[in-house]
Amino acid sequence: MSLTQTPQAERLHIALYGKRNAGKSSLINALTGQPVALVSDVAGTTADPVRKAMELHPIGPVLFIDTAGYDDVGELGALRVEATQETLERADVALLVLSAPPTAEDLTWADALRKKKIPFLTVCNQADRWDDPLSSLPDELRENAVAVSALTGDGIEDLRAALVRLIPEGFQQPELTARLVQPGDTVLLVMPQDIQAPKGRLILPQVQTIRDLLDRTCTVVCTTAGGLQNALSALAQPPKLIITDSQCFPQVAAAKPEESLLTSFSVLFAAYKGDIEAFVAGSAAIDALTPNSRVLIAEACTHAPLEEDIGRVKIPALLRKRVGQSLQVDVVAGTGWPSDLSPYDLIIHCGACMFNRKYVLSRLAAAQAQSAPMTNYGVAIARLTGILDQVVW
Repeated sequence: MSLTQTPQAERLHIALYGKRNAGKSSLINALTGQPVALVSDVAGTTADPVRKAMELHPIGPVLFIDTAGYDDVGELGALRVEATQETLERADVALLVLSAPPTAEDLTWADALRKKKIPFLTVCNQADRWDDPLSSLPDELRENAVAVSALTGDGIEDLRAALVRLIPEGFQQPELTARLVQPGDTVLLVMPQDIQAPKGRLILPQVQTIRDLLDRTCTVVCTTAGGLQNALSALAQPPKLIITDSQCFPQVAAAKPEESLLTSFSVLFAAYKGDIEAFVAGSAAIDALTPNSRVLIAEACTHAPLEEDIGRVKIPALLRKRVGQSLQVDVVAGTGWPSDLSPYDLIIHCGACMFNRKYVLSRLAAAQAQSAPMTNYGVAIARLTGILDQVVW
């Protein structure tokens, strides 16, 4: 797929870690054969994590994350290091870039990568300045290490080959609809074009779902919620599957033919980006909510609040209708994820179309570690409206 066809969230996230002036940015330029990262002799040129989507042969679409040096100093430097640490939640694989024999600080970051279960290579950069660089590494780093020179290009091909071997087995995300359809099936998509749908465009989950179904040679029929009955009447036989916007779940469930399967875009993405079984289990916490409970709504993307916003308006209204108006609902957006999740009786996450799967699973792991039940918009709405047992994934 071309660069414009592959969303960042679908790319292999390769993060580079190291001290200032270890040559992380130069290494990205050498790997891609393009000046995509700013390079300078001044320590600390990369202030915040810089993300660059590229095609890296022979891997394919990747997203490089060039981070600030973890040895940065001062009040501003501490903030930069904190931003570097946050990228650990997104990295699928990592490069630990050294320009000299490792220090205790380098080894600490290697341990952090291991604890996060992030496969990584140790890259001895500026190898032309070292005396036998690989022999200067401790055994735990030497086992998976490459010596390169971003300046001369020596060892870059070896690094590319090692990166290919580093990619976790089964890295590719589960397929969106493979469990639910067969080639030739007719699938009806119910897509209300309301205030949340950008004018003249479809939202990303709809686009990805349509493409996935077309790749499976399914016949795709699209309608709005108001056109549902006309669409069903126009079909010679009931569709194999109906995929709806979660906010239309009750309406679509009531109208769907008995033989048609039912799901939502959000539920599909819960399985695609996260752990659907964990989200279904987490949704049981809805039944235990009281007027004194506290719920966190987490949105992957940032946008100005909308009058009909599903996360900020509709789901809180459904929850308060069930348990009482005093229910406390907090909302976070983008990367604004609290480190302390213990105050929450339930976390409800959006479909996370803007996040890679690693990041969603990292959030789920953090919630589970703090005994905070976590579910997903679509799963939560299905349970709140009493139709979860009719939904497939």
